[in-house]
Formats: sequence, structure tokens, C-alpha cells
Amino acid sequence: MYYIGIDLGGTNIAIGIVDQDKNIVVKGSVPTGASRDSEAIVADMASLCLSLIAEANLTVAQIAYAGIAAPGTIDPVTRTIVYANNLPFRSFAIGKRLSELTGIARIYIENDANAAALGEALAGAAKGSRYSVMITLGTGVGGGIILENKIYSGFNYAGAELGHMVIKHGGAPCSCGRRGCFEAYCSATALVRMTKEKMEQRPDSLMWKSANGGKVSGKTAFAAMRQGDEAATQVVEEYLDYLACGLANVINIFQPNVLCIGGGVCGEGDNLLRPLLPRIFKETYGGETKDPAGCTRVVIATLGNDAGIIGAASLGDYQE
Repeated sequence: MYYIGIDLGGTNIAIGIVDQDKNIVVKGSVPTGASRDSEAIVADMASLCLSLIAEANLTVAQIAYAGIAAPGTIDPVTRTIVYANNLPFRSFAIGKRLSELTGIARIYIENDANAAALGEALAGAAKGSRYSVMITLGTGVGGGIILENKIYSGFNYAGAELGHMVIKHGGAPCSCGRRGCFEAYCSATALVRMTKEKMEQRPDSLMWKSANGGKVSGKTAFAAMRQGDEAATQVVEEYLDYLACGLANVINIFQPNVLCIGGGVCGEGDNLLRPLLPRIFKETYGGETKDPAGCTRVVIATLGNDAGIIGAASLGDYQE
């Protein structure tokens, strides 16, 4: 049997057919067209599912189930997207509708960050661990929690909003309405903001050159830092201090076997991890007195954009 994983994003819908060993057999994507209504988006989703089934020389009968990883508040029991900030879905029974359009009887749905965390736990950087947490450093800061090999999302399915714990009381405003959130200081968006602020203060900084004509990204400060730029180094050091604070909080609360961090910022690899790790473990409970064997392993996620697909394609094994 095969499984379909659907990663519904604000920009694109990525879909893959996954085999029993968590390998993606075939995948494709279509633009989400988020300005359209829900029916139009689900129709495109269904069309791509059927197209990929044909491309893989399979039949609908060979698909055990399909899983959807979607942003926002999800009710996995009714297979409903209750609310999605950047998409038109409002209490939309997407599981029922996709089943009608494709003929796939079993459809499951989960929050996208939770699905990505499950993907990493099953086939990525946290494979083999019973307790893991994934933090995604993207436009926002996403969180997914795996406890006893199962997704934890709270009694109302709205848990794991780890990006919205406050790490600086009264700090920078966050899109959620609070101030000083982890997301407001450690998302790629926050890093871009911090970089721009420092560039305005330091017109002599190499970050102006790294920005390629003013196109500041999460890579800008790191690139200039590697060239020895003082202002860029200050940005990166401040960012790492905030990131370590948030990640240490996560470790202190959950004590997972593995803490995965993903998202575009993690493309820095060892340039991110090497200075980050000592900061984290300086702030975790027990600090330097803890036996390293009993410490959480902090790693960079390995599945990239496939984590949501693989996690979504595995939901049926965890939501029955």
C-alpha cells in the first residue's frame, strides 16, 4: 500500500506519494492561490493527487489513506480546518471534501508544524526517539511536539504554539498580539528586522554588500560576519542569545531526546550550531553539571520541505 502526504501552504500545495518505508515515490506541487475560495483550492489539491497516482502507475485502491498538513487551528477528529490566518478556510471539512473528489476513503489532517515534527521523528533527524520537539525558524517560529511517539496538541488541538512564549517581557510586538514572543526575536522575519536596524545604524557595514542591492534576508548578517564585519557579528550574537533562550526553555519544559531546528536560517549549518549549543546548555536546568548522556541532542532537521509530506502521509497510523 501507498500513502499520500499533502503539505498545504500559503504559497504552494506540495503533495507526495509515500511508500511503507517512508520514501517519497513521486511528488509535485501547484500554487495555492490563497485569494480563491476553499472549494477551488481543494479541487486543485484533488486534481494533483489523482495526477500523481497516475504518474506512479498506481490506482486509488492502492492508496491506504491521504494526510493533510495544514496551517492554523485543526480539528483532526472532524477532519476540519477550523481557522487558517492566511487561507480562506473557516470551519471547512476538508477531509470529507477531498474524499469526495478523489475517492480516497480515509483522509486525516493535522497542523503543519505537528506533521513536520512527526516526519522528522519517523524518518529524519529525530528518528528512533520517543520524545522529540521540532522548532521551525521561518516567517514565524513553528513548534511540533512528539511525546511517546504521538503528536501532542492539547485538549483543543491548538497546542504547541511554542513561538508564542515570551522571552522578553514587554519586548518587540508579535503578530499574535503579545510582546516579546520567541517568534518576534527568532524567526527569519525577526532576523531580517534586526539586520535592517543595524544596517541603518552602520552604513559602513559589509551587510550592505551582502544584501545584494538592499534585498536583506536571514543570510545577510551571517554572510557579512564570515567576512569579519563587526556590525554583522553583533546582529548574529544577539540573535543567537535570543534563540538559545527560547530553545533552552523548550528543553527545560519537555526534556526531549532530540530537539530539531529547521527552516531557512538553519541553512547556516555548523555556523549556527557551533556557537549556539554552549549558549543553550548554559541555560538549561542543571547546566554544566548534567551528564552529557542525559542531555537533549540538538540537531538541524534533515528532511527539509519533505518533512510535512512524510508526516502527513503517516497520520493514519497515529489518529486511528
